[in-house]
Amino acid sequence: MLIFNTTYHVEESQEKYFLIWMQEYYLPEVEKDGRLHAPRIARILSHREDAGSCFSVQFEVEDSTQLHHWHQEQGVKLAGEMNRIFKDKVVGFPTLMEVLV
Repeated sequence: MLIFNTTYHVEESQEKYFLIWMQEYYLPEVEKDGRLHAPRIARILSHREDAGSCFSVQFEVEDSTQLHHWHQEQGVKLAGEMNRIFKDKVVGFPTLMEVLV
């Protein structure tokens, strides 16, 4: 089992809108595909900044092949939509982690 995590830095003025958009649009769209599951959003407390907050958005995925297919078929589109809406006020970077225990 793998965890696909994306850490986002969100400007303070966009935090409320970002969380609403994630809960009402992004997470439901990802779940429709069925390859990524068990979504969760967490606020990152160790990186508090005056200019905004950091959030971790995580999904479980069976293997890297499933993630690759999801990324090609849906992930690129969703990233483009996020960029269109939030522009440079939301910046993210992905991390793929393997569950050991």
